[in-house]
Amino acid sequence: MANTINVNIRVDEELKKQTENLLSDMGLNMTTAVNIFLRQIVRTGGIPFEITTRTDDFYNPVNQRILYESINRLEQGMGTVHELTEVDE
Repeated sequence: MANTINVNIRVDEELKKQTENLLSDMGLNMTTAVNIFLRQIVRTGGIPFEITTRTDDFYNPVNQRILYESINRLEQGMGTVHELTEVDE
């Protein structure tokens, strides 16, 4: 077994409670979750998820402009109607 050390971190009390509850539902504890996170950092060579200030890509200005332009084209009758077909397996 590898040598282990204790790591102390400071986190918001409510965040810790919520995290422990979710982890418990998954059959994990905080130590296991942190070890998984650290192993993924090493495996991927960085944080294993995107860190961003955006809340949702769907609502970014470029996507919203494309959506509004598409809606305008449809309202002007410039869209193509496709029939939804289902395939029985």
